[in-house]
Amino acid sequence: MRLRAALDSPALAAFVAALDPVNAIAEQAPGFVWRLKAADGNSTSIRIFDDDTLIVNMSTWRSLEMLTDYVYRGAHTAIMRRRREFALPIVEAYVALWWVPRGHVPTIAEAEERLRHLRAHGPTPLAFGIKTPFPPPDASIAPAVGDDDASCG
Repeated sequence: MRLRAALDSPALAAFVAALDPVNAIAEQAPGFVWRLKAADGNSTSIRIFDDDTLIVNMSTWRSLEMLTDYVYRGAHTAIMRRRREFALPIVEAYVALWWVPRGHVPTIAEAEERLRHLRAHGPTPLAFGIKTPFPPPDASIAPAVGDDDASCG
């Protein structure tokens, strides 16, 4: 997500207020495995592409179906419907999904690499989107999802 204003600005107050509740719902959602977070409990202080206007959201889920159920239903959907209030449009791909080995914790560097690949080559097994999924290489892995919204994931 490319922010319209600083996180501590009144323009983003509703977005910031929703972070902890929405993250708590994610962590209790069926299929949730892991999410990127800093010491403050969210990932808004973590940078991607060395850009202070981008915030990153990365998480891993047991299945693509469980991820999409969370993304398109409930509290996450409600705040994302308001994203134009909080975020500037991004014309290039800003969400990349990929499969990772069970137990692997994806990094920001991986997310950047996957987003660059998706932008350059379109959806492939290396990086794809929710609407253009690829099957897992085998049954021993879980998807890594970052939502740049810098959701790189």
